[in-house]
Amino acid sequence: MSSRRWWSCFPRSSVGRPDFVTEFRCWNDRQRAAAEQIEAMLGELDFVRVAFCDIHGLARSKTVPADVFRTILHNGMDFSPGPFLFDTGHAVAVGFLDDDPGVGVAEIAGAGDFVLVPDPLTFQLLPHAGPGTAWVLGDEYLRDGTPHPLSVRRVLRQVVERYAAHEFVPVIGLEAEWYLTRRLDSPAGNEGNGFGLQGAAPAVAAVDGGYQFNLDSYYDLLAPVTDPLARMLKSLGLPLRSMEHESGPGQVETTFDPLAALDAADAMVLFRTVAKQFCARRGYHASFMTLPALDGFDPSGWHLHQSVMKAGTRENLFAGGDGGEGLSPEGKGYLDGLLDRARDFCLLSVPTVNGYRRMDPRFSLSPSTANWSQENRSVMVRLIGEGPSLHMENRIGEPCANPYLVMAAQLAAGLDGVLGDERQQSPDERQQSPDERQQSPDERQQSPDERQQPPDERQQPPDGRPRLPGSLREAIEAFRGSEEAARLLGRPLVSCLVKLKESEASRFEEWCAAGSVSPDKVTEWEHREYFEVF
Repeated sequence: MSSRRWWSCFPRSSVGRPDFVTEFRCWNDRQRAAAEQIEAMLGELDFVRVAFCDIHGLARSKTVPADVFRTILHNGMDFSPGPFLFDTGHAVAVGFLDDDPGVGVAEIAGAGDFVLVPDPLTFQLLPHAGPGTAWVLGDEYLRDGTPHPLSVRRVLRQVVERYAAHEFVPVIGLEAEWYLTRRLDSPAGNEGNGFGLQGAAPAVAAVDGGYQFNLDSYYDLLAPVTDPLARMLKSLGLPLRSMEHESGPGQVETTFDPLAALDAADAMVLFRTVAKQFCARRGYHASFMTLPALDGFDPSGWHLHQSVMKAGTRENLFAGGDGGEGLSPEGKGYLDGLLDRARDFCLLSVPTVNGYRRMDPRFSLSPSTANWSQENRSVMVRLIGEGPSLHMENRIGEPCANPYLVMAAQLAAGLDGVLGDERQQSPDERQQSPDERQQSPDERQQSPDERQQPPDERQQPPDGRPRLPGSLREAIEAFRGSEEAARLLGRPLVSCLVKLKESEASRFEEWCAAGSVSPDKVTEWEHREYFEVF
């Protein structure tokens, strides 16, 4: 045996287990066919980034040589559960060294590996990363072949399967705002960094003055970066619809044509990941943080456009009928479902401390109550179009939210409404949250937090509709007590998510308590926590 090849007789211990994919039937026919095509082209590649989306919505990956990936395609790949354990600032939030980490997944104890199985349908070449580099998303499994209870992609797939059981197809359109800034020479941000102690955010400069909405001359200042980015997105197969300059300095809005739900979530993960990488390689910084701590910046939002087709006829389920405002009864039920679950699921759409800056009433085009209207950008759910093009735009989300959890929550809430869980109630009752329906008429005029305040501090929600949570802490409490959240995500993922978010909220509160903080100003803590990573 050649001394250069002596290691080839040993198994690659980090590569799943033999024939994991076949043994546990991880792929369908389309995935198997795609895998065959990938294997045929691996000889032309150098590297593959094997990635998954963590609970925070961030892509985590390992880069492997193409010949190693050939084995991973059939065996899966071992990954550490670290991304399930750390909050947004990389503080340990789940006690993995405890006998019982408290999330209902035994394999988390001791930080044992899980197996990631690539989804061949997500395989993409990465032109911005140089020739010969590809990227693929995977699905998480426990070693016994069970889908991992903490997998966010699993949650959305299960919701889509519920739709299919009723011969419905959910359709999603993406509309996300983000910031493009120019990086300045500055340290990497490692000083003072650590577990739960994020270093300084990158120093940046605005690329324009902002506050000239859709001004072509301002977009032209961004074009040397955004135009090649747009071409790259199209080369990845993403159905780019538009790039435009929003209100803030260097604030960009990017929209995509409608996609099937799982494809849309995969597309959002890929878009955010490659946009940050593409801009960084050119000396710029792309951030999906809602409101950076930079002078004159305006909040960014993520508006989720959604409709449902009938699988057999491809007709729009929302259109026609007597549901009012051009909506069918099923469409009205879907809308009611979104409103009913808005408080319970707000944590999934707005998962960071910073995201609640946008929901301040000072920002008139951001929602603060669970309401809706036709062609009105100041409400949570905006009804758009008519007939076959009729759809709903939910404006609650922040652009760094986890795509799988955002879409799963909204689609599940809508489907519950379509199937009639709340349809036996009066229209007035359908505008109230489930908790409010059990309250007295006087209590219904108050949010849960307001009922704990002295009478002179109470603020009545407009039109009697429930207020959305005004802080991450309030959103955690609404989510924690929700049976609907447990039904959607499963108890382990609910427990894990609550631990992660409580750690994040507690670190922020401790930082605020240690110094003088203006409630109206984005803090240095938020800027360090989110601006670079998200």
